[in-house]
Amino acid sequence: MQYGEWPPAVAINELPPRGRAVCCGVVDAVTILPASASPAYTAIVTDRESHKLDPAAGNHRLRLVWIGRRRVPGVAAGTRLRVEGMVSLREGLPTMYNPRYEIIGTQES
Repeated sequence: MQYGEWPPAVAINELPPRGRAVCCGVVDAVTILPASASPAYTAIVTDRESHKLDPAAGNHRLRLVWIGRRRVPGVAAGTRLRVEGMVSLREGLPTMYNPRYEIIGTQES
């Protein structure tokens, strides 16, 4: 793999409970902590088509946490992302801390 290339993405419900992974999805929500709290920016990413999938097929939500950041440029609700990082299970939700990310633009007609 050359610099700038991404490994193949997996569906969010197929992420390992621990280990490095790449996946794609749309930011569903972001959490901005108050100024009195330690800085961290949290986003919930979902598979765009998850509403069409069988709920028994597994979880289709991934938590992204950027520690030490109050904002992450370009990451807001509705943004499509490709992310890579170490996955760990926190509070029943797969979570990536300080993931590498790429904003995936949509073609306008």
